[in-house]
Amino acid sequence: MTCEIVRAFSVVPSQTALFESTYGPEGPWARLYRNVRDYLGTRLIADLDKPGDYIAIDEWTSHRAYLDFQKDHPDAFAALDEACSPLLQNWHFIGAFQVVATA
Repeated sequence: MTCEIVRAFSVVPSQTALFESTYGPEGPWARLYRNVRDYLGTRLIADLDKPGDYIAIDEWTSHRAYLDFQKDHPDAFAALDEACSPLLQNWHFIGAFQVVATA
């Protein structure tokens, strides 16, 4: 079963377009993750009731694969995180979820 890594973001209002391109499926985060074959893709979801609030879901072959990626690429992860911080009011890690059923 695959693993979904889920994070919530509140974006600086003037930065939403840049945030969407940065955290979306073709942005620099996804390109960084593509360095390993265990990354399966990213979905970026905008909250309809709270403009500027988003959920990002990164799909991996397993939770272990995601943890291994973080362990193997700490400098690149930290550098990109630092570069993207001006786009955000805040963010938090929601959790790692195992997919148990799909349609």
